[in-house]
Amino acid sequence: MSTQPNIILSSQDLDRLETLLAALPMNAFPGKAALQAELDRAEVVEPQQIPPTVVTMNSTVRFAIEPSEDEFCLTLVYPKDIDGAADRISILAPIGSALLGLATGDHIEWTKPGGGVLKVRIVEIVYQPERAGEFHR
Repeated sequence: MSTQPNIILSSQDLDRLETLLAALPMNAFPGKAALQAELDRAEVVEPQQIPPTVVTMNSTVRFAIEPSEDEFCLTLVYPKDIDGAADRISILAPIGSALLGLATGDHIEWTKPGGGVLKVRIVEIVYQPERAGEFHR
């Protein structure tokens, strides 16, 4: 990844994601090392201290894929919460991993499995559990 904006995670999300990654088999998904690297470099704060413009787990985020500017509005979820819903994206998907911890206006380049780069820009945080006062989800 050539562009790495600062990212912020809640201690709760970090704990849950590290538990998820530890439970996955070594080669369970190609982006495991990249997601772990993001967790390792994140600024970690308590859930009550998360800025309202940051993508956290279970946030609904509007984002654009550059340079096409195609926009999507998806909720970032744990794999167990996908339930086949078209409006959700797993943290284990390349774009899901790329979204975590970014703030409105941030850009990131994320390597896709099999090659190539995704360029993602955060347009808006439509819903964030912490902003809604939901700290024990």
